[in-house]
Order: sequence, then C-alpha cells, then structure tokens
Amino acid sequence: MRLWLGKSSLILASQSSARKMLLANAGLEFKAVTADIDERGIQAASKLSNPREIALKLAREKAKAVCARHPGSYVIGADQTLALGSRLFNKPAGRDQALAQLRDLAGNSHELNSAIAMAHDGKIVFEDVSIARMTMRAMTEAELSAYLDAAGDAVTTSVGAYQLEGLGVHLFERIEGDHFTILGLPLLPLLAFLRRERLVAV
Repeated sequence: MRLWLGKSSLILASQSSARKMLLANAGLEFKAVTADIDERGIQAASKLSNPREIALKLAREKAKAVCARHPGSYVIGADQTLALGSRLFNKPAGRDQALAQLRDLAGNSHELNSAIAMAHDGKIVFEDVSIARMTMRAMTEAELSAYLDAAGDAVTTSVGAYQLEGLGVHLFERIEGDHFTILGLPLLPLLAFLRRERLVAV
C-alpha cells in the first residue's frame, strides 16, 4: 500500500543517512536532494544566537532552496544545533577538534535542538522544533581516545562528534527526549501535520 497521498513528490532536503532511514522506516516514498546552502554564512548573516531559532532558520532555508528547484513538491528541511549552556557546537573538523568538544561535553548535560520545516510552492507550510537533553558520562582521556579510535571519521559527520544510533551510545548516562529528535528529524510532529493535510493514508 502506498502511504504518500500527495499529488506531487515528497523530497527530503538532506543526504543524512539517519533522516533517510527514519522516513523510509515510516513507509514514506521520497527523494533525497542536497540543499547546497551556506549554513554558516546564513547563520552569521541572521545574527541569531538562540540555538532553537538557528536550527529553525536553517531548516527553513534548506526546504526553500530545494523547493525552488522542484516546483509543486513538498520539501522537508531539517537542521540540528547542539548547545552546552550558551555555547553552540558545530561539526568537528577532525579528530583533534572532536576530542576538544568531547572533553567539554563529558560529565555535562547538553541540548539538541532538532528543527523541521516543510515548504510547498515556495512557502513554509509547517515547522517544528523538538528538544532532547543529553547527559554524557564523565570520561578519562584514555576512554575518549578509545572511542575516537573506534568511531573513526564518523565523528566529523555530526555535531557533538557522536551518533547515538552507533558507537556514540557508549558516551551517555542519561537521555531525555525521543529517538527521532536525537537523530535529527522530529518525525511525530511531521506525521501529525501530514495526516491533518490528508497527505498520508495512515
């Protein structure tokens, strides 16, 4: 049974393997298209400092950028920010930066702000931000090095230098928030919107 009822295609403005997995597991047919926007440039120009607002701004821009290239389609943009107090984290550039970030995060609680925005015909028709609170356990230098050795280059692909669905789970002692928010796609609010708009069959 085909779940997607939209007259035009559903597009995910991301090549994130976790986001693609979540949509696919929900039974939705979609295409994944790279948004190709200057995220750091847009963030700087916006002059926003609130992690929630930054995530939502970037999710909107990704959705609108891909929507402009695919008229008529429904486009999902998503972004995630990591905040330790007032400090924002970006994807580490390499192992040394990943180690420095993990030193700061270890033994502390940080927040993941996962934003989603859907664009259709050039307009944002839905948006949401969900928050997960993540508490990392205290770790020794040897434990951090062992994790980085095991995780390899994957640490540079996400903020915080971890993927909770993989080896990153070893870093945590407590998590408050749903699985979808942590993986970067607030799926439950999205599905509720699609049902309200009669865009899915379930």
